[in-house]
Amino acid sequence: MENNGNDYIVIKALENGVNISGITRGKDTKLHHTEKIDKNEILIAQFTEQTSAMKIRGNVELYTKHGVIKSGE
Repeated sequence: MENNGNDYIVIKALENGVNISGITRGKDTKLHHTEKIDKNEILIAQFTEQTSAMKIRGNVELYTKHGVIKSGE
C-alpha cells in the first residue's frame, strides 16, 4: 500500500448515535461530511487535502499512530 502522508484513524463507538464530522481546510472552514455510527461499529477515516479536522460527538475509542484515546477521560 502506498503511503501518501495522509494519516488514518479508527473510531470505535462505545454507545449508539456517535456523530463524526469532517471539517474542511482553507479560509472558510465548514463541515463537509457527517457519519453516524452505533455501539461497537467502527469507522476508518483519513485526513486529506479537503479534511483538516474531525469533530467527534459521543463516547468512543480513537486509535491513531500516537496511541489510543478514550473520550471522557
